[in-house]
Amino acid sequence: MAKRDAPPRWDRKMQQRLARGEAAALGELYDRFASLVHGLAHRVLADERAADGITREVFAHVWEHPESYDPKQGPLRTWVATLTHRLAVQRLRATETAALAEAGHGSAEATEELELRVRHASVAARADYIVQAMPAPLRAALELAYFQRRDYRQTAVDLGVTEDEARRRLRLGLQLLSTAHDAASPGAPPGYGGAA
Repeated sequence: MAKRDAPPRWDRKMQQRLARGEAAALGELYDRFASLVHGLAHRVLADERAADGITREVFAHVWEHPESYDPKQGPLRTWVATLTHRLAVQRLRATETAALAEAGHGSAEATEELELRVRHASVAARADYIVQAMPAPLRAALELAYFQRRDYRQTAVDLGVTEDEARRRLRLGLQLLSTAHDAASPGAPPGYGGAA
């Protein structure tokens, strides 16, 4: 794992290229992160067109404000995910609040329900991000255990590892996933490496 003060070389170079206004850099960044951005936005908003809009907003922001990324604060991937989450939650709150106001449901109960939906969407998006970002061996163990309903013994055989190693991978993967809920508590940042 890279040190916090030594970001990956690609991240630093990409930020420098974006700051110089290299259109090719934006294309590379888009190729690398567009599916992540769209997937996270869709997970929060549950709307394909809205996710498309957030994807455009994220890459427009990156293009217009490359200096807002600080490589010392963490990976570029994390910053892009944080930006996506923030914009998607803002859009969800705005559209849902407008829908509540239009329907005449501006009560505290309706607002509380909206915040609960936002928290659930945030947890789901964070869990997706964690699974995508975790090391492949942990992800493979979780996929076998949960999507294919394998126990740790079957997982060990399928992965060609010991039972102890299969249990360790499952435990570590679940520990990482458990942080998705913790980071989505009211007032907490999304936990992608930056504030909401």
